[in-house]
Amino acid sequence: MLIQIIGVGKLKEKYLINGIAEYAKRLTPYLKFQVIEVADEKAPDSLSEAEVGIVKAREGERILAHIKSEAHVIALAIDGKLWSSEELAAEIDRLGTYGTSHVVFVIGGSHGLSDEVMRRAQQRMSFGRMTLPHQLMRLVLVEQIYRAVKINRGEPYHK
Repeated sequence: MLIQIIGVGKLKEKYLINGIAEYAKRLTPYLKFQVIEVADEKAPDSLSEAEVGIVKAREGERILAHIKSEAHVIALAIDGKLWSSEELAAEIDRLGTYGTSHVVFVIGGSHGLSDEVMRRAQQRMSFGRMTLPHQLMRLVLVEQIYRAVKINRGEPYHK
């Protein structure tokens, strides 16, 4: 199985880069894993609603350019379904069992995901109603993917 995370913006914080690299290394015996960074749209801090839509659309085009037609897409969205670690593990297992070999998790930029990306996604997942930096979400998500793999294999780690 190939699992990808597509995220908007380049990580600069060393602790996040190192954390993601550690979990990516831990995942290599179990599956193919890849993080793809797409450029964020440069914009001033205060934008009109129309300008926010333009930013999201441009970032969305960059995201969609990396998603293959056969991929199962899960968008991270505050209004998505709340999953436990066990439920995420079960969903990854279900997808693999029924022939999905390519799963893409998408994390938007500071303004969220475009309507086009949300329409492309088969599922929406939320980590809760709290707003977290999208850069930090990459680390949290890759850790949860690793945890899901360990749960599915019945191996120690998950507690």
